[in-house]
Amino acid sequence: MKIALLGYGKMGKTIEKLALEKGHTIVYKSTSNSEEGEFQEAEAVIEFSSPEAAVDNISKALNAGIPVICGTTGWLEKYDEMVNLCEKRNGSFISASNFSVGVNLFFNINEYVAKLMETWKDYTVSVEEIHHLQKKDAPSGTAITLAEDILKHSEKERWKLDASDKKFLNITAKREEDVKGTHIVSYDSAIDSISIKHEAHSREGFALGAILAAQWLQNKKGVFTMKDVLGIKN
Repeated sequence: MKIALLGYGKMGKTIEKLALEKGHTIVYKSTSNSEEGEFQEAEAVIEFSSPEAAVDNISKALNAGIPVICGTTGWLEKYDEMVNLCEKRNGSFISASNFSVGVNLFFNINEYVAKLMETWKDYTVSVEEIHHLQKKDAPSGTAITLAEDILKHSEKERWKLDASDKKFLNITAKREEDVKGTHIVSYDSAIDSISIKHEAHSREGFALGAILAAQWLQNKKGVFTMKDVLGIKN
């Protein structure tokens, strides 16, 4: 598979390393101020850039007729616009807050627990995420996905960062040195606490998932999710 990397930071470099090990070819890579290679040769675009660049990068891939995998978060107010562009161009598109196989399994565990806890009103649910100092958006897209799945089975109005009002689902975002990504969902009562946790040990899980998604998307048309890639049923 010939891959174009839009965004060549730490994630882009990890994807490049693992893709080459798997026999794929990197035909193009770009940052905000440089580019190298031939974009039109790509059979898949993997996009890990910045919230400011994501929409232009996704549009570039869809307009070129190249399947695109987007792992950038913090731009989802334009998601429907990208879905419409994908449909207009008869393109192929997957966007995910997290491409790690383990995290996507964690998403499903989280929603199952939320359903289980729905009737137990003595427990207060919250989400905590911890990432490296360079992460630009807060809360993380993964934390938002966790919160939105919880809200389907909760009386909370919506999620809110550092919420003190109990009508909101509180998300706490912490930034610490060299943390790849930790997410904790807690249910606390006066009697006890229950929590589930996912902790990433390296970026390779995210990179491998993105490559897996790019392989899966070949010869498919439409907008898909990681549930489709992994065969996870609701």
